[in-house]
Amino acid sequence: MPMLCDSADMPLQSRMIHQHYFLGGSDWYIAEYSPDSRIFFGYAILSNDRQNSEWGYLSLDEMMDIKTPQGFEIDRDLHWEPKKAYDIPKISEASGW
Repeated sequence: MPMLCDSADMPLQSRMIHQHYFLGGSDWYIAEYSPDSRIFFGYAILSNDRQNSEWGYLSLDEMMDIKTPQGFEIDRDLHWEPKKAYDIPKISEASGW
């Protein structure tokens, strides 16, 4: 996975999404990571709200602290295969591509 800011000059739709995390109707798509700061750069869709979804920075530690009242946690999609953001229907639809 690229280091944080390694693909900053690349159009968002062309960035490779290397990991996918999910919980209920929320999805986090990860393009870059900094192991030193434990910060991701990626795309978040929270509660299926595609209108307010966005690219941004995400803290791995904060993501791992999220738990529902029933005790569910964010899971990593272990079957995820890297693909361009444009090829992910949820991102493409939300971004109007």
